[in-house]
Amino acid sequence: MTDSQTLLAAYARNGSESAFRELVTRYLGLVYSTALRLVDGDIHLAEDVAQTVFMDLARKARGLSSRVMLGGWLHQRTYNVAAPMMRARRRRQSREREAAQMNALQEDSGAELLQIAPMLDEAITHLGKEDRTAIILRFFERRDFRSIGEALGSNEDAARMRVNRALNKLHNLLTHRGVALSAAALGSALASEGLTAAPAGLVASVAGTVFASSAASGGISATLLKITVMTKFKVGIITAVVVAGVATSWLVQQNARAKLRQQDESLRQQSDQLAQVAAENERLSSLAAKANGSKNQLADLLKLRAETESLRNHTSGLALLREENGRLRQILVGSPKTPLQLREQTMAKVEFEKSWMLAFRIYAMEHQDQFPASFEQAAAFFPTDAKAETRVDADQFEVFKQPSAVTLTLTNQDIIVLREKAPWLDSRGKWTRVYGMANGSVQTISVPMAYTDPNGQRVSRDSFEAWEKEHMTLPSGQ
Repeated sequence: MTDSQTLLAAYARNGSESAFRELVTRYLGLVYSTALRLVDGDIHLAEDVAQTVFMDLARKARGLSSRVMLGGWLHQRTYNVAAPMMRARRRRQSREREAAQMNALQEDSGAELLQIAPMLDEAITHLGKEDRTAIILRFFERRDFRSIGEALGSNEDAARMRVNRALNKLHNLLTHRGVALSAAALGSALASEGLTAAPAGLVASVAGTVFASSAASGGISATLLKITVMTKFKVGIITAVVVAGVATSWLVQQNARAKLRQQDESLRQQSDQLAQVAAENERLSSLAAKANGSKNQLADLLKLRAETESLRNHTSGLALLREENGRLRQILVGSPKTPLQLREQTMAKVEFEKSWMLAFRIYAMEHQDQFPASFEQAAAFFPTDAKAETRVDADQFEVFKQPSAVTLTLTNQDIIVLREKAPWLDSRGKWTRVYGMANGSVQTISVPMAYTDPNGQRVSRDSFEAWEKEHMTLPSGQ
């Protein structure tokens, strides 16, 4: 038995929390990396998949064979959990994935793995048992060939040959799925990028969730029931954190307004006090002049003037307070958005425009393949919940005026149908617009703030024109 099999047996036999926690520590990277690829990089969904897989391991531990290859079992289980979640989502995101793959055609291993990530794990599950085990041990558990040979009951050279054969078979499976990547490049990509580090604290979260209530209940069934409840609670906490992050700028503005109101009230009170002291000083000065130099009145007058000077010193910071007041008012104008806020805003616009493109295409199918000329014509086909989910308004977009009519017969081409009215600066400092295409896809186009075109002309933010001309219909005969 391997060390991992020994730990699994200890947990199945005695319910050893330390043994199970060690298994989670060893294999969480494998499960999380696999889940992350299967859910298209959604870290929160990948964490939930990892929770479910280790919950299944805890539940099925007693029924697993003592000779089970735990890495292969966990990989297969991760695929079985994540795949059903992603089927519907992948249909909706297929066109986005195609666009992402086109933009990722670079010769570094990270880009190569991005090219094959959506179908890599599915292809691995179609390998034979020994080939799949060799791939898992080499690239996901990061074993050397000697260790792989011991696990497979052979020597180092045989393990090397088994890994190479398994890699070639995996390359053939991916080739049939349309991936133009050599076996050597596939091996390099898996070796450098196949294992993604899990977020800090996820080991403690997974193991702690599994054992959170085992001491009180003494049974796995009750434990798993509480795990499910805690997992949902965790999702709620994550959602609350995201909402809190989105509301940060609003809270800053509210705090600034409250502070401004307090300082304005303080300034007003001090100004009133200063005016009252000045009036009293003037009155006493008049009385002192009438008293013909009375010593007692003169002493009182000097005392009051000393008090007046003290009050003036107390209010000498009035100018500084006004300056701080002005600085706080600048906060209310609005702070620049963070990269995360810009990304969320962009994704919301993309989802919103995809919903409109779906409505335009349905309209065209019912009107002799002719796309509508306005949002109002297609409004009946627009999903009612799309605007509420994205918080984007149709006034931000416009129907792109093409030289000739756009019909469904042109949907195999990138012809512009919708366009975001005003470009905006993204986190890279480029002007950006979101476009809806006749083929149903949505494209986000970015151009530099200013650059020089091939004719030597300086082009500003209106430089979208060149790209738009390449995606127009031509009148009949041209």
